[in-house]
Amino acid sequence: MAVNLDKEAYYRRIKRFYSNWKKGEDEFGKVDAIVVSVGVDEEIVYAKSTAIQTWLFGYELTDTIMVFCDTKIIFLASKKKVDFLRQVAVTKGNENANGVPPITLLTREKNESNKANFDKMIEAIKGSKEGKTVGVFSKDKFPGDYMKSWNDALSSEGLERVDISAVVAYTMAVKEDGELSLMKKAAAITGEVYTKFFKERVMEIVDADEKVRHSKLAESVEKAIEEKKYLGGADPSTVEMCYPPIIQSGGNYSLKFSVVSDKNYMHFGAITCAMGIRYKSYCSNLVRTLMVDPTQEMQDNYNFLLQVEEELLKELKHGVKLCDAYNTVLDYVKKEKPDLVAKLTKNLGFAMGIEFREGSLVLNAKNQYKLKKGMVLSISLGFSDLVSKDGKKEEQKYAFFIGDTIQINEEEAATVLTPVKKKIKNVAIFLKNDDEEDEEEDGDDAEELLGKGSRSAALLADRTRLLGKNEMTAEEKRRAHQKELSNHLNEEAKRRLTEQKGEQHIQKARKSNVSYKNVSQMPKEKEIKDMKIFIDKKYETVIMPVFGIATPFHIATIKNISMSVEGDYTYLRINFYVPGSSLGRQEGNIFPNPDATFVKEITYRASNLKAPGDTSVPSTNLQNALRIIKEVQKRYKTREAEEKEKEGIVKQDSLVINLNRSNPKLKDLYIRPNITQKRMQGSLEAHTNGFRFTSVRGDKVDILYNNIKHAIFQPCDGEMIIVLHFHLKNAIMFGKRRHTDVQFYTEVGEITTDLGKHQHMHDRDDLYAEQMEREMRHKLKSAFKNFIEKVETLTKEELEFEVPFRDLGFQGAPYRSTCLLQPTSSSLVNVTEWPPFVVTLDEVELVHFERVQFHLKNFDVVIVYKDYNKKVTMINAVPVNSLDPIKEWLNSCDIKYTEGVQSLNWTKIMKTIVDDPEGFFEQGGWSFLDPESEGSGAEEDSESEMEDETFNPSADEEEEEEEDSDEDYSSETEDSVDYSASLGSEEESGKDWDELEEEARKADRESHYEDEDTSNRKRKVRSSVPPRKKKRRS
Repeated sequence: MAVNLDKEAYYRRIKRFYSNWKKGEDEFGKVDAIVVSVGVDEEIVYAKSTAIQTWLFGYELTDTIMVFCDTKIIFLASKKKVDFLRQVAVTKGNENANGVPPITLLTREKNESNKANFDKMIEAIKGSKEGKTVGVFSKDKFPGDYMKSWNDALSSEGLERVDISAVVAYTMAVKEDGELSLMKKAAAITGEVYTKFFKERVMEIVDADEKVRHSKLAESVEKAIEEKKYLGGADPSTVEMCYPPIIQSGGNYSLKFSVVSDKNYMHFGAITCAMGIRYKSYCSNLVRTLMVDPTQEMQDNYNFLLQVEEELLKELKHGVKLCDAYNTVLDYVKKEKPDLVAKLTKNLGFAMGIEFREGSLVLNAKNQYKLKKGMVLSISLGFSDLVSKDGKKEEQKYAFFIGDTIQINEEEAATVLTPVKKKIKNVAIFLKNDDEEDEEEDGDDAEELLGKGSRSAALLADRTRLLGKNEMTAEEKRRAHQKELSNHLNEEAKRRLTEQKGEQHIQKARKSNVSYKNVSQMPKEKEIKDMKIFIDKKYETVIMPVFGIATPFHIATIKNISMSVEGDYTYLRINFYVPGSSLGRQEGNIFPNPDATFVKEITYRASNLKAPGDTSVPSTNLQNALRIIKEVQKRYKTREAEEKEKEGIVKQDSLVINLNRSNPKLKDLYIRPNITQKRMQGSLEAHTNGFRFTSVRGDKVDILYNNIKHAIFQPCDGEMIIVLHFHLKNAIMFGKRRHTDVQFYTEVGEITTDLGKHQHMHDRDDLYAEQMEREMRHKLKSAFKNFIEKVETLTKEELEFEVPFRDLGFQGAPYRSTCLLQPTSSSLVNVTEWPPFVVTLDEVELVHFERVQFHLKNFDVVIVYKDYNKKVTMINAVPVNSLDPIKEWLNSCDIKYTEGVQSLNWTKIMKTIVDDPEGFFEQGGWSFLDPESEGSGAEEDSESEMEDETFNPSADEEEEEEEDSDEDYSSETEDSVDYSASLGSEEESGKDWDELEEEARKADRESHYEDEDTSNRKRKVRSSVPPRKKKRRS
C-alpha cells in the first residue's frame, strides 16, 4: 500500500483514549458513546475532529465518520480510506492490539443517502452503555449534504449531545517522545527563520532607514520558509506557518494571536514579532520584541518582563494547576512593580500540539487543570499601553511581548524549546547619528536626500564612506573621547594603586629537605662502613665520608657533579648550593638558615690501578656513584617540576555527571594542548556544571562552567580548522602540566597539499573535492552552532560563547609568527594558531602604538594591564593601514590609546611605576605618552630634541659656523625681501622689461653696499632676521 499507517502509535493512543474514558473524569463520565465526524472545509485550519484523526492515524481523513462505542469502533469512509484503515482493523498476530476494541469498517455509498450505514452506527451507539448521550466536538461544524444528513440522523433519534473537547484535549496534551521530537524540530525551525531572516531583515531596514509596511514584512517571512537555508535541513513540503506572522510597532499593539499585521509602516521603536512554524502537523510558537534606541526606562521594563518569564518557567512543573502558576506570577508582579499589573496580558499562554491553541488549557486565573510531564505549552507574556516619558510624541506609547515554546518536566523548571536569545544586548539596536549639526544646516532638501541615510546600526562597525569633512569630525570626536578617558585613567589607576599599597609580595623561602629525621633511619650498608660513597635512593640522599664520618647530603643540596681522569687517578667533584650562588630562575634564592656553615664542594680521588687481591678497580665506586647520583637527581628534579606546576592550582569542584543521553555532545575532536605526545581524537560532552572531554584512550579532561573566563567559537570561515576555545580563570592540570587555555578543534580541509599531483582548474576530482569541502564546512558549522545553542540553554545563558569579528581583525605577531588577531565582545584573540593569544579587554589599562612614522610600513602595539606587576603584551609588525580601524575599535571599547615614534623600555617603565606610584602620578601619570599633552608645539620640540641628540657639534665648530652663516644669511635674506617687494610692484603697475632691468641693477648696487657695511660689524652679532640654512652645492 502506498500510504503506511503507524499501527503501534495508533494502538498506544487508542488505549490511552479508552483508558481515560473508562475513568469517567469530567465530561467523559457523562457520555455513552463518542462521535467524530469530519467533512470538507478548506477554510478550517484547526479543529478537534481533524486533530484526533492526525493523532491516531497521522493523516486527516475528510468525509469520514468515527463512532467510538464501549465495546467496538465503527469507521464510515470512502473505499480508499477504508483500505488505508484496514491496516489497524486487522489485529491478528499483533500483541499491541490486545485490549483495543475491534474495528468495523463501513464503505460510504456515493450519491446515496447512506441510511443503511447510519442506522448501523446509531444502533451501535444505542447499544453502548446506556445509549442516551453522545460525546461530540460542538465547535466543529462542517458544511455539505453528507454531514447534514448525518447530523439530522443523530438528532432524529433524540440523543443528548455533550461537548467533550476539553477532556479529549487533556488526553492528547501529554506528548510521546516522537511527538516531542517533531515539536522540538518545529521550534528549531522557528528560531532559525526568526534569527537568520526576520532579525537580519529588520536590522537592514533600520540601517538603511527603509519604509516597509508590517504586512509586507510578514509576507516576506512567509516566503522565507520556502527556502531550504532557513529550515535547518527540513523538507519545505512538511513546513507551514501556524498563522500569518504578526508584526506590530508605532504605538498600535494588540498582544493576541488572532490579529493580523496592519498596513502601517514599521516604526523604529518597540517592534513586536510573533511567528510559529508547523512541522509535520505539530506546532511551535515564538514571540520577540526588538527595540531601536530604547530609553533606560524601556530597558528596565523589558528586563523585568524577562524576570517575570523566568518566574513563570520555575512554576510550570508536573502537578501544578494552571491557575496557581498564573496567580504566582501575578503576585510576583504586584510585589516588584505593582504599577505594571494592569498592563500584564490577561493570559500567559496555552497548551499546544497538533492544534496551535488549545482553548481549554489556557494559562489564566480560572483554569483548574493540572500540568503533566510531557505537555508542551506556548507561553506569551507582555506589557501593553506603556508610556515613555522622555520619548517623542509618536514614541510615547509602546508595548513588550515575549513568548516561547516550552516542555513541562517532572520536578525541574520547564525546558525552553525555542532558545532564541532575548537579553537586551540581543534585541536592542542602538543607533548613532553622524554629524547631526551638519545635517540641520544642510536644509530640508539635503535632509530628504542624505540625512536619514547617515544613521548606521552600532551592532556592526561603521563601513559608510564619509566625506573628508565628516572624517575630520569623527577624528575630533575620537580625540575628545580619548581626552576624557585620559583624565579618568590616571584617577582610577591612582586610586587602585593606593588600595593595593598595603599588599607586599613575599618571596618564598627555599624548601628545606631533611634526609633523615634521626640516626636510626640511616642505612647500615657495608659501603658506608668501608668509607665509600653510598646513594640511598629511598630517601634521595648521598652518604659521603667526610673526615672519616659518614655524612648524609640530600640530593637537593647538590648543584652539579663531574668526573675527570688524570694519570692513574679518577677525581669526582661534587658542587653544592650555597648562599651567593645562583639557584636558577625558577628556584627561590632565600635559604632557610643562611648563617649556618655550608660546604661548597667536595672532591674524591680513587686509583685506576687494580691492587693485588682486589676484586675491582677502586675508581669503579666513583663511576657508579656518578651514574646513580645523576639518576636520582633527574628523578628529583622531575618530581619538583611537577609539584611546581601544581602550585597555585585552585581546587575545582567535582564535575556533576548528567546521565541523560540527550546531553549536548561533539564527537571526533582534537584537544590542544595534547594530553600525550601524539594528538588523539575524543568527544566533548556538556554536563550539569561543566564539560568533559574523553579521548579514545580513555583520558578525561574536565572544564567547569564557573572556571571559564572566555568561551570562544571560531567558525571555519577562512580557516582550516573550526575551534571551541576556553580561556580559564584558574589553571587546570592535565598531561603533567598546568594550562589556562584549552581548545577543541577539528580540521575542515586538507592543511597540507600534494604539490606533485597534477593540478587543473577543471579537473572533476578537484571540483568534487571542493564541493565536498564546502558541504563539510557547512555541516561542521551547523553541528558546532547547535552544540553551542544547547549549552547556552543548559546553562541559562550564564555561559555565552563569543564569536570573533573577522571584519575588525588585523594582522600582527604576538609571538614568533604573524597571525590574524580578531576582537570579540570582551577580548582580543587568535585561537587558530598555537600558542593561542587571548587578552581580556576589562584588564587593559591602555594601549600604546610604537614606531608610528610615515616612512614605516609597520608599527607595534603595546598592551599595558591594570595589574602593573603583569608583563606588558607586545604585538609586533602590525600593518600601518590597520592603525585607524584599531583606534576606532579601542575608542568604541572606552580604552585609552597613545602613539609615539620610538620604542620604549617597558620593563624599566613598569618597574619605576611599581616602585613609586605616587611620584609617577604626581608627574602627570600616563600623560607622558600623549604627544598632545604639552600643547601643539610638542611635536616640533620632540623633533628638535632628536636632531640635537643625533648631531652635537663642538663649541669651536659652532662659533665658526655662526660667523660664516651671519654674513651669508643676512645678505641673502634682505636680498629675498627686496626681490619680493619688486615682484609686488610689478604686479601693481605693470612695468615693461627695460624698467625692470634698471630696477634690478639698482637693487644689486644697494645690496653690494650693504655687504661692505655688514663685513665691518662684529663677527658674532647675529642678524635680526632668522637665518636660513645654506644651500648645498651639487
